[in-house]
Amino acid sequence: MRGYVDHIVINDADPVVNAFWCAATQQTEDLVAKIKSTPVNMDTWAKQKEVLDAPENFDLVEIGFATFFLNRTNRSGILSAGVIGGKAQEGNWKLDARYNIEELSARITKIGEMSKHITVYGMDALDFLKDIAPTFPQKCLVNLDPPYYVKGSLLYRNHYQPEDHAAIAECVEQADYPVLVTYDDCPEIRALYQSVESVNFSLYYSTHLARPKASEVMFYKNLELPFDPAMTRRNQLRQQALTNGATLSQSVFTNW
Repeated sequence: MRGYVDHIVINDADPVVNAFWCAATQQTEDLVAKIKSTPVNMDTWAKQKEVLDAPENFDLVEIGFATFFLNRTNRSGILSAGVIGGKAQEGNWKLDARYNIEELSARITKIGEMSKHITVYGMDALDFLKDIAPTFPQKCLVNLDPPYYVKGSLLYRNHYQPEDHAAIAECVEQADYPVLVTYDDCPEIRALYQSVESVNFSLYYSTHLARPKASEVMFYKNLELPFDPAMTRRNQLRQQALTNGATLSQSVFTNW
């Protein structure tokens, strides 16, 4: 959206996530209209859960919206998680804590405006890496975000078995294009990617500010990192400053 690349390819094997991206790029106006016209309350939340429980009974925009709604109103954006604030909505954070209708509608509208520069696939990751990724131009970046190894079954609708993680690691080792992979930092994943360069970073949960940060690891190949990864624009600026040996005033970060 900031003009860094000419084209983006998005692949997700989960049909409901794929439906969101298809709706956002192909039926943008319908999706935005649904976002603007749908009340953000527990009745809507329950309805969207029903949609994802039986997506075969609903159309593309309905599935895409349900995915979007639950991503924005569930804890940590996890589709299978509970609602922010609990079903009684008695917590400090309510289900609309991350649901700014105007801002989110503007983002989706922007995606629609750039749809000619976005290609969406719903393939298995291995098929995508073997059949699609090799066709990319030399100047590209493949960013893989597989399900977590340790808690994948609790966080994802489509989680991996150990052999699936191993197969992805093998593809990364054989890749001749720039690629990076993000994972939970655990011994099993470290063993699979022992021949690939790595760097650690921390992930904070926007709706659980008191919760300890999660330890993540990023593996990369055929790629040079100018500075360590940062999860926010503020941290990115700070990291760049440290890398360049510069000193920045705290005021630089106040608007981010």
